[in-house]
Amino acid sequence: MTKVNTYLNFAGNTEEAFVFYKSVFRTEFESVVRFKDMPMEGVTIPKEDENKIMHIRLPIADGVSLMGSDSLESLGQKIVVGNNVYVSLHPDSREEADRIFRNLSEGGAVEMAIADQPWGEYWGSFRDKFGIQWMVSYAYPKK
Repeated sequence: MTKVNTYLNFAGNTEEAFVFYKSVFRTEFESVVRFKDMPMEGVTIPKEDENKIMHIRLPIADGVSLMGSDSLESLGQKIVVGNNVYVSLHPDSREEADRIFRNLSEGGAVEMAIADQPWGEYWGSFRDKFGIQWMVSYAYPKK
């Protein structure tokens, strides 16, 4: 079964927003990864952006999480209202991730092709032909 979460992007204030959401939902962060914690091959993160949030996850209900990250202008990312929210799908298999990614992205624009990522998941993102932004993420079973 595919799980669905909401993924929010911010212009540098993800941490502030998620501290607020944490106080509202009265839960604890499940994951906080800063750009300095996840070096990316061939990508240099400016010193002033190293402590920005690359990924954060806050459970808000049974099986439902808010997730988010800072969009860095230093990486050519710019927040515009409308491009700061994604529907994040989490299929149970890599094959299902490929099927969903391929079918939903048809006629749209792939932002990042689905592939193995440095953080250990099989992940990709795109905007569908109706302008909705999606992420597909398969987490390999832990050994």
